[in-house]
Amino acid sequence: MRPIRISTLLFRRIHKWVGLILGLQFLLWTVSGAVMALIDHHDVSGEHLGHPPQVAPWPEQALSPSDLSARLGTEIVGFTFRPMLGQHVYEVATPNGIRVLDENGRPFVVDAAVAKAIASADYAGKAAVARVSLLSKPILETRDHDEPLWRVDFADNGDTSFYVSQATGKVVERRDDSYRLWDFFWMLHNMDYVERKSFNHPLIIMVAFGVLWLSGTGFYLLFKSFKRSDFRWIPGVLPRSPSDRLPAE
Repeated sequence: MRPIRISTLLFRRIHKWVGLILGLQFLLWTVSGAVMALIDHHDVSGEHLGHPPQVAPWPEQALSPSDLSARLGTEIVGFTFRPMLGQHVYEVATPNGIRVLDENGRPFVVDAAVAKAIASADYAGKAAVARVSLLSKPILETRDHDEPLWRVDFADNGDTSFYVSQATGKVVERRDDSYRLWDFFWMLHNMDYVERKSFNHPLIIMVAFGVLWLSGTGFYLLFKSFKRSDFRWIPGVLPRSPSDRLPAE
């Protein structure tokens, strides 16, 4: 039975095409990283789109945790007291989720009109609200939030969108075209073309193994691509007697 021999030419062809593909990906990483670095991170974060958070003073007639527990009929894990639309609300954490109550302990419902008012009050610009829509499932701009969100779009030059939690009434994200441009190049940079969340996904792991294979085959082809006669310019490399010379190819 003849031993299986792998042609050096086959290695070279595969090495060439894998090197080309990975080289293009390295170029894409470089370009996308440079573009992300050039975009101001303050613009990407959306800090300039909203007002700084307000501090809520503790009211004199605040409801106690036992009062809130009695009104909700369930155990309270924790709660916060914060301002919202000219009043204060209790954000109560229970084993069944988050509940929001007004100053009198009544349920505070965040509907479309309330979400519009919350976003408008937080918006630092002067444009009017273009539309309000409810998102029952996360989209790319809100991929870190699983709860239903109200999307409030403003008619400004940056196509600004505020996302308000239906459960808590908080503005959880502020997005505009600066973020969307950055997010596109972030997708190219981490190669996560579906979720755009992290570098830990099968495609980039496969590319990492491709780089490892390219390094191994490159090291192997290094010894197959040269002969001693290529280094005749180095003293002492070629043998002195003709019988010791390498056979001609």
